[in-house]
Amino acid sequence: MAFSVSSGGSNSGRGRRRDRMTPLAEINVTPFVDVVLVLLIIFMLTAHVMEYGLEVDVPKTKSVRTTTKQLPIINIDKEGGIYIGKEPVNIHELGADIRQRYAGQDAVYVRAARETTWDLLAQVVSELGDAKLQVNMVTQPDDSANKHQ
Repeated sequence: MAFSVSSGGSNSGRGRRRDRMTPLAEINVTPFVDVVLVLLIIFMLTAHVMEYGLEVDVPKTKSVRTTTKQLPIINIDKEGGIYIGKEPVNIHELGADIRQRYAGQDAVYVRAARETTWDLLAQVVSELGDAKLQVNMVTQPDDSANKHQ
């Protein structure tokens, strides 16, 4: 059973005005704002990761460049002891000790044990950089590359 509601009295067939849907002239920006806010949140979360970097497993060196330069050697053992040659030194007096013992030197070698934490090594390099000394890292060649040949 179907019902029809008309608003024109008994002459609803002829004089009935059709309800037309007019096109909407405005753009609905609500979905656009939602997408922009989601992208902003994603950017805010990933910008923190990009600022501090990611953990990277650095490759071993295939070759070591040999040099004949005679530079002071700073040794860092696995317990965190810092030495100039074989004499222990305080990390905060590292630059002054190098300048005092080796007058005129503008570069040093840093030799660290494999177990040395990166935090300590970064602090030593920072102290040497503050003292305006060039830092050269001592490495060993990767012998496994020669075994596969």
